[in-house]
Amino acid sequence: MAQLIKLDNYISRYERDIFHYPSQFSRLKTENWERLKYLWQDQLQLKLEVEDQDELKETNFSKWRSFFRSRSEAEDVVEEQELDYLPETEEALKQYFLDTLLPFQLKWASTTINEMSFIDKAYYQDYLLKYFLQRIPDTHLLMYFPVFQLKGGPLEGDIVLVSPLEIEIITLIEKPSNQTIIPNDSRVWYLEENNIQNKFLSPLIGTKRTEKVIQSILSKYQLDFPMKKVILSRTNRMNYQIEPYNTQFVDRDYHEEWLKLKQKLYTPLKHQQLKVTEALLKHCESIAVPRPEWKQEDTTESFWK
Repeated sequence: MAQLIKLDNYISRYERDIFHYPSQFSRLKTENWERLKYLWQDQLQLKLEVEDQDELKETNFSKWRSFFRSRSEAEDVVEEQELDYLPETEEALKQYFLDTLLPFQLKWASTTINEMSFIDKAYYQDYLLKYFLQRIPDTHLLMYFPVFQLKGGPLEGDIVLVSPLEIEIITLIEKPSNQTIIPNDSRVWYLEENNIQNKFLSPLIGTKRTEKVIQSILSKYQLDFPMKKVILSRTNRMNYQIEPYNTQFVDRDYHEEWLKLKQKLYTPLKHQQLKVTEALLKHCESIAVPRPEWKQEDTTESFWK
């Protein structure tokens, strides 16, 4: 599960300490998965041992708890949940587990210990965000449409995925599946349907803009790290002769293979990867306010003073 290190212009726990939280998240994920899996196996065994169907109906197997808990930081505890069903397969259990991690990740991507951003509730139902988080390993650090703070003002970037090996700047195109995308060298691309072509603005324009911003940040800190642009379409075929320099086209025919290559990458988090990510986070906009509990503590202290 990719780690959501930056979401829009929300404050992120990762920007406070990028060398601590990625490894902590991976450890917590593993510990809680093992705990949940053990509980699930225990409940399945109990279910198998009940032979009397009447007793089976009266026995409440469906209420069992799952949780994602950090023992090191009290504010990271996510409320325990009770399922109203028992997953029948381990794959179903894994999907349930991944779904329970989403609120936890959104919390880390919109709060620190003493500050918080007001998160748009739509992100809890954002299927594109869920796609990137759930189908890519947690050694990949995801910046989901980050807002870069530049001298000329804020600039919304594309999706940025920092793996142990490279930075990918990803632009998504999703059109009706019966349309074919025809890339072009110019500012104009084409959509073809029934031999009829319609123009649309090249998505590489925005991707290149994000690329230039990232290049300038890395240059400022004298960091060298591979980077490429990715045009991703999960719904359409792409008809092209050659990919531009340092650019990859991923259409619906290649999409699953592209994901599998990431899932097979067993390289752990790298120091250089974290250094690069730290530099990018330094130049992202963050809008936040003190968390209510900290305001309460300040009020209490001033009262006794």
